[in-house]
Amino acid sequence: MANSPEDFNWDELEQGGFGDSYSSENREELEKMYEATLSQIEEKEVVKATVVAINDRDVVLNIGFKSDGLVSSTEFRDLPDLKIGDEVEVYIEEQENAQGQLVLSRRKAKIVKAWEQIQGALDNDSVIEGVVKRRTKGGLIVDIYGVEAFLPGSQIDVKPIRDFDVFVGKKMEVKVVKINYTNDNVVVSHKVLIEKDLEKQKAEILNNLEKGQVLEGVIKNMTNFGVFIDLGGVDGLLHITDISWGRINHPEEVLQLDQKVNVVVLDFDDQKKRISLGMKQLTPHPWDSLPEDLQVGSKVTGKIVNVADYGAFLEIMPGVEGLIHVSEMSWSQHLRNPQDFIKIGDALEAVVLTLDRDERKMSLGIKQLTEDPWTKGDVLTKYAVGTKHQGVVRNLTNFGLFIELEEGIDGLVHVSDLSWTKKIKHPSEFVKVGENLDVQVLELDVENRRLALGHKQLEENPWDTFESIFTRGSVHKATILSKNDKGAVLELPYGIEGFALTKTLNKEEGGQAGVGEALDFKVVEFNKDEKRIVLSHTATYQEDEVEVKKKAPKKKAAANKTAADVEKDTLGDLDALTALKQKMENDGESK
Repeated sequence: MANSPEDFNWDELEQGGFGDSYSSENREELEKMYEATLSQIEEKEVVKATVVAINDRDVVLNIGFKSDGLVSSTEFRDLPDLKIGDEVEVYIEEQENAQGQLVLSRRKAKIVKAWEQIQGALDNDSVIEGVVKRRTKGGLIVDIYGVEAFLPGSQIDVKPIRDFDVFVGKKMEVKVVKINYTNDNVVVSHKVLIEKDLEKQKAEILNNLEKGQVLEGVIKNMTNFGVFIDLGGVDGLLHITDISWGRINHPEEVLQLDQKVNVVVLDFDDQKKRISLGMKQLTPHPWDSLPEDLQVGSKVTGKIVNVADYGAFLEIMPGVEGLIHVSEMSWSQHLRNPQDFIKIGDALEAVVLTLDRDERKMSLGIKQLTEDPWTKGDVLTKYAVGTKHQGVVRNLTNFGLFIELEEGIDGLVHVSDLSWTKKIKHPSEFVKVGENLDVQVLELDVENRRLALGHKQLEENPWDTFESIFTRGSVHKATILSKNDKGAVLELPYGIEGFALTKTLNKEEGGQAGVGEALDFKVVEFNKDEKRIVLSHTATYQEDEVEVKKKAPKKKAAANKTAADVEKDTLGDLDALTALKQKMENDGESK
């Protein structure tokens, strides 16, 4: 057998001399030996490949298969220093395409590998590092192993994040919390990493927590009732009333989000899950610095900070307030709603009425800045009995009405002093609240601040005239206004009312008179003092023996009268009636 190329017998080869030296068994054995040198590969899997050649367009890779594969050089842009002999991972797409070539892909290999790593991170609860690529709706997009993962805004940090843009382009450690292969969707969280670190801090803080302890925290959230402060892994509530000694309507008036503040621990529950914090307690109470010369009777100025149904609070310095009760706002007794008199934000002057430094309470008054109208020197002459005034009706009651003559000076008009002629059951039948009413002073009691007033006294008492008109036995036309079991109320001339018993309403032709009928009625009783007139319809057509006996002497006496006397009496009654009627008509027109 030849030991070198020079000893090789080329003539024998050309003549086929070696053709018989290989048997079929030898050939099969050689083929098996050759195939054993080739790798067994499967499509759709990732394998390692060795770079055997590099040109401008492709990279030639050997995976130990019978043929090499080509991969576009664009898939190796991330490896600018790639050289022959380097090993890379590729994805086998096809063992042999239509042209008989092996089809490989490094890009798909990277994707498959990335998903394997992502799944491994989820299974092992491991931390991986990614790069924030951009902001999206509701969160951030993070690149992990070449796969875009979604980081929700609520999972960025334990505290609310208001500016997502500050994270773009930065590296961030995350944990995989969810994978959806159907949509190739990955959800990650950075918050869980922070929470784990904070647990240790939280445990340390809670174990060392004590009332009165001063801590530094950061404002993480604001509400209308207070702010939540991050104390380094554990939250505490700073109530709005513990922010400042003075009143504030919302924490944002004095505090800001992300602001660092010092607070004191006021309280925490047994489980140490809720921590109450204070800020104003770190400064002296304003009452402790209240001037010593501030005493009862002193005048103070301030701003109204709250108005309630019973009064208003005047802040004379931050944290020092006094109550102005509604009764101390005006000398008038008819101020019922403080909001009609005072508004929040009003700057006012007031007088100190009571002061308790120990209890930190103060009551103030506004009306004391003006003179009490009842103590004025002219009150006795101005409102002397018999003087006439006009006032405003402020209140109505069942027994009368209260009328204000000036601020702080009120008087009562009893229902019986409203009209001479009408029987008024309630003042609302005669006048309304807010209307003006002329009155006359009937009684004055300065010591008890009381005025008794009358309206009807402005006119002459017509019952003096009625006494001569509605004499006993005289007959008058009257209309029945109403009826009840006892009798009927009648409307007589000149607007006055009378009363008739039920049994005296029977008519001569039969039946009984009803409401609205106008009939003749005879006067059977007239009482000027009680303003009562009792009449009877039956008496106009029948008389009993008692009436006859009573009338007999009168007839005799009448017979003795001269014709001139009778004429004089009749003319006198007519004159009185005419004058009274004219006066009432004039009064009605004036009203």
